[in-house]
Amino acid sequence: MDVLARLREQQGGFVLFAITPPRLSTDPARVAEVAAATMDRLRPLDLDGLVLYDIDDESSRTEVDRPFPFSPTIDPADYLAAHLGDWPTPVVVYRAVGKYDAGSLGSWLSSQDPSRVATVLVGAASADAVAPLSLTQAHGLRRDLNPDLLLGGVTIPERHDRRGDEHLRLIAKQEAGCAFFVTQIVFDTNAAKNLVSDYAYECRARGGDPAPVVLTLSVCGSMRTLEFLRWLGVEVPRWIENDLRHSADTLATSMEQAYAAAVDLVAFCRGLGVPVGVNVESVSIRRVEIEASVELARRLVEHVRA
Repeated sequence: MDVLARLREQQGGFVLFAITPPRLSTDPARVAEVAAATMDRLRPLDLDGLVLYDIDDESSRTEVDRPFPFSPTIDPADYLAAHLGDWPTPVVVYRAVGKYDAGSLGSWLSSQDPSRVATVLVGAASADAVAPLSLTQAHGLRRDLNPDLLLGGVTIPERHDRRGDEHLRLIAKQEAGCAFFVTQIVFDTNAAKNLVSDYAYECRARGGDPAPVVLTLSVCGSMRTLEFLRWLGVEVPRWIENDLRHSADTLATSMEQAYAAAVDLVAFCRGLGVPVGVNVESVSIRRVEIEASVELARRLVEHVRA
């Protein structure tokens, strides 16, 4: 059973790997080289699928300066079509709906093969952002134009700790057609547990079942990467920062932390009866951090499927 079938049947036990397309300014020949190298790196892992991110300028979300300058990336749909056609498993394509009008997003939704592609529709970075299309409208387009296309939503455990209502957001998205949820990168396992627990019990109180939750993990190989994670809104507990800052090998320490967090959270979700999968990504473009993320995914494939 492939990952899309698992998600439709509300089953977990899968591992995905998330990648970001190259910058829009990248030479086309170099784009092809990057895609080929990425596929060569990931094929031996026996992954259940890929995630393709759609990067948007999130400067409206915070007044803090971005640690790295924003650079537009190739549209993930174009990258998939032009360079990843030989990838053997399903692909989850993110769409930052604020970047598109109804015509362009609707055309893409209509053309997708539900047996090969799923999508995660992401709303605007902030409530103040002016966008041609709202998340609610985007959900409606998917429902009207390609109802068999599996739909996912984003969830942010830290937002649940701040506001206490993230589990209700998940239920509202589930009612709007979301069949699974992908978390922001998790470093704070307590925040993730609070969210999953509240979501599971609220679903049962309403007579329903929780949709699969896909936990996103990553490694942090430097204090600069840590700074960027925090800018993205990822909460990194102080004890983790202390360990990373004072470690003789920051990347190795982060690898063990991420693996332990994944093992803990997968067991927690399974104990609650919440279908769970794992998604691994590399925040950094440094080769050593990318390779460490690949190794983390390899280890998690062995654990999550066990």
